[in-house]
Amino acid sequence: MQNELRELRELRELRLREGAALSGPAAAAARLGEREERRRIRLDQPQSGRRHLLRLPAYDPEAFGRMSEQIARFLGTGRFIVWMTVVVIVWIGWNTLAPAHVRFDEYPFIFLTLALSLQASYAAPLILLAQNRQDDRDRVNMEQDRARGERNIADTEFLTREVAALRQGLGEVATRDFVRSELQALLKDLEEHRREPAASAAEDAPDRR
Repeated sequence: MQNELRELRELRELRLREGAALSGPAAAAARLGEREERRRIRLDQPQSGRRHLLRLPAYDPEAFGRMSEQIARFLGTGRFIVWMTVVVIVWIGWNTLAPAHVRFDEYPFIFLTLALSLQASYAAPLILLAQNRQDDRDRVNMEQDRARGERNIADTEFLTREVAALRQGLGEVATRDFVRSELQALLKDLEEHRREPAASAAEDAPDRR
């Protein structure tokens, strides 16, 4: 990769020196050749095995797709149906009621049929292209929703494990009621220990008398 970049840089410097030495049409031709060479040599794209004799005009697919979506949205509205109905009524009325010398499409309205056929033949691919773009967007949204759902499930499982761990930890912690019951038991034991010497002393007192 570094060797190819170095060769391209040397080729560019050589072309620049040749362009500086030339003038007029020769310099313009050299600059044109340099642009063609730069356009042809792309390191980030594989070279095609065959060369096309007829170069088709290039276009922006994204711009064409946006335009097709706009047209498809307009074709799917009531406004288009109203305008199309008005145009057809005016067309038929003009070519039926107007004087013969100003009519441009006599009955059976062949030109109108051709225009409507062309409109339908272009509208169907544009609608399909817009639907394909919408399907692609829906697919991307579904993938994002699926990824978001998986993250939510993972977060929920993590929180569930944390809550279970907290419950287990709280089960081993002494609560207030437990401490109170233990203190009461200790108090009872202390009272019993205190009563035992007093009872033994009371029993010993009559014997001494």
